[in-house]
Amino acid sequence: MSEPDNVSERVSEHQNLTDNALRHPVDLTIKNDIAYVTLNRPEKLNALDLATFKSLASIGRTLRKNTHIRGVILQGAGTDFCSGIDVKSLMKNSSAMLTLLKKWLPGSANLAQQVSTNWRKIPVPVIAVIQGRCWGGGLQIALGADFRYVSADATLAVMESKWGLIPDMAGNMVLREIMPKDQALRLAMCAEPISAHQAMEMNLITQVCEAPLQEAQHLLSQLTHKSPDALAAIKRLYTRNWQSPDWKMLMMETWYQIKIITGKNQRRAVKKQLDPDNAKPYQPRKRW
Repeated sequence: MSEPDNVSERVSEHQNLTDNALRHPVDLTIKNDIAYVTLNRPEKLNALDLATFKSLASIGRTLRKNTHIRGVILQGAGTDFCSGIDVKSLMKNSSAMLTLLKKWLPGSANLAQQVSTNWRKIPVPVIAVIQGRCWGGGLQIALGADFRYVSADATLAVMESKWGLIPDMAGNMVLREIMPKDQALRLAMCAEPISAHQAMEMNLITQVCEAPLQEAQHLLSQLTHKSPDALAAIKRLYTRNWQSPDWKMLMMETWYQIKIITGKNQRRAVKKQLDPDNAKPYQPRKRW
């Protein structure tokens, strides 16, 4: 009996290794016009290797061009959202680190930063659904989302200073929008995980949820009843101009409003309010 059992165990182990090798580091599934982007290295706590960075950046660019999707849910497979950088894979590989950090222009986003900034460029609501660990690079990715729905048992950390580094994956742009500077400094300097409820008190996240995925889906189900052009314009206005001087905010409000009212979706939004039984479905959004 022992030999068949051992053979079975070896076959099972080989199959697991094969499955892991073939598995994409990030999965993209679109269902009912909602894109589900799933970090898919659960055996590594969804730690970020170079392939994961490249896949996330590519998916972000693809979704930005998709005019049919109405929302994005960003999540992690298994028990954790993302435990941060895969240290063994990246930090001991100088060529991989250079691939992450190189950029054509000083003010453009490199590969390490695109996995955060790309979510801000997609003209639909992006919700990060967070459970377990959301540390280091994982938190930087989640900060690029518009909303962060977090399970009560999750922990979050700006972890880079633990490795003698600074946070450099573009999450700093969001921290300056949502947190006082002293709180952001403490997070970045101490590199200590905080609880979901502490993160909520610090305004780092949107909501602590018993079932964050269901809450995210519920929010998107509400937002799909709104004009996709209105939502795209609101996101672009707030993301690009939240820190702008008054004159620029006023100018962009007017420009985006003109762009909206010259399209069909605004008229269809009015029809849905005044005569819902005869209203037509929204058209795919314009380019924003």
